Amino acid sequence: MDSIVEVQRQTHEEVERFERALYTLLSRNQNTHEGKLQTEHKASQILDRISSKAATLRTLYHDQDAVKAENDRLSAASRPDDLSEFYSRLVKVQEYHAKYPDSAPGALDLEVAAFLDEPGQEDEEYEEEDPISLLFSGEEAYGKYVDLYASHAAYANLKNIGKRPGYLQYLDLLLAAPNGLIHQNLPKDTRLSREYETYIKDLYSYLVSFVQRTQPLRDLDTLLRSAQEDFDKQWNEDGFPEWRETPKTAASSGEGIWCAACQKMYSKQTVYDAHLTSKKHVKAAAKQTSGAAPSEPKTNGDAASKSAAAPHTSSTRSRICAQHTYLATDVLKTLLPVLEDTKSNVERRFSLTANEREQELLEQQTRKPPPAPAKDSQGDGEEGGDGEEEEERIYNPLKLPLGWDGKPIPYWLYKLHGLGVEYRCEICSDQVYFGRKNFDRHFQESRHAFGMRALGLPNTKHFHEITRIEDALSLAEKLKAEGRHEIFEQETMEELEDDEGNVYNRKTYEDLKKQGII
Repeated sequence: MDSIVEVQRQTHEEVERFERALYTLLSRNQNTHEGKLQTEHKASQILDRISSKAATLRTLYHDQDAVKAENDRLSAASRPDDLSEFYSRLVKVQEYHAKYPDSAPGALDLEVAAFLDEPGQEDEEYEEEDPISLLFSGEEAYGKYVDLYASHAAYANLKNIGKRPGYLQYLDLLLAAPNGLIHQNLPKDTRLSREYETYIKDLYSYLVSFVQRTQPLRDLDTLLRSAQEDFDKQWNEDGFPEWRETPKTAASSGEGIWCAACQKMYSKQTVYDAHLTSKKHVKAAAKQTSGAAPSEPKTNGDAASKSAAAPHTSSTRSRICAQHTYLATDVLKTLLPVLEDTKSNVERRFSLTANEREQELLEQQTRKPPPAPAKDSQGDGEEGGDGEEEEERIYNPLKLPLGWDGKPIPYWLYKLHGLGVEYRCEICSDQVYFGRKNFDRHFQESRHAFGMRALGLPNTKHFHEITRIEDALSLAEKLKAEGRHEIFEQETMEELEDDEGNVYNRKTYEDLKKQGII
């Protein structure tokens, strides 16, 4: 067992190493949203390590018995003629290294280097999957936007909310959080229903999860604890009267009103008030007052117990609904910029065509995760420019052609058009064309026409698909042997017009131009 003093020293060293790594990580200038989020998550992990080491140190310092025993051993070993403690510890060290010969003394260095992403891992042949991207859905776009489609569907299915709002209208309702509690304009029976309780709990859970994933360095526990204390204080002072349960709302919320004398549940307040003057209720109330045991309810035991517990359940639900609504509103206030960006993004996507949306989805699927931060540099103007150039560098390991947006096209589109197949044309000076479509198109382009003209051959449809010079000349001889001279006379049949409007065939026009007449 190691000395407790040595364990304390080693733990202090680890804390200092992690603190320096945290400083190095946070001092880097990240220009992209993805880079900043990755840095914050790594910083959060380092802070967790520091907190764990600090808790270990606290436990070690409070172990007074071990500290006292270690001090006694060190005091005894301080005498010049007593080396027994030294040799006993030396034997333990030798036994440890004999048992674990491959133990690396620099394990802490490797752990710190993993947090800082130091060079050495970027030369691998494969690209590792970004763990941070797995925390977000496609709609959240690496934490830039919120994905509230499930909450919107749950809200639209609530009863008595009037016209069902669209997704943009629903975002507007949440953007009104600074003006008071969200959904405070809903009917009271709707806000105190089971459906609303489930909806507001799910909304609150998602918002808390989104803040934890996008703001890992934020002290969310303190924020939620403060909001909970404020709500408890206001609720105990009879605040939030619009959220408190009343007999009328208890009846309309589906719980009903239980009459202990009649042992019966009434669904509406008016029916309950009307039965109070009936002979049956008066007789049952008189028996209950005289001390006689009330008759058993006609319903089964489960229904009776459920009805008896209904007032308490309804009262509890009113507090739960008000509490989660208050907490969700408090979290939404910190996410107002994200909500505004989400609304702008939804409006932009609504304006796109189906093809543009599909293209954007393909770009997101083929997008490479952001590269690891480079080594720290004492930033000046030139190094900043180099960083921007590296940021603009396109990741294209498969050498895919670039699309209309300057980014590589999807791999499935690359395979569909056969862009991996090479077609070489000897007439075009051994030019290589990728894909059948590009190959067919090049026969009408200037490069191929110039090559045919250099061979003294017309660029007609008879020479289509001919790419070798030897084949083109053989075909020309064959056409001449068949008497098809009109193919080669095409140039002489072409008519050209001079500046004065005179029309000549091509050969005559070129002769006159050489003589300087035209």
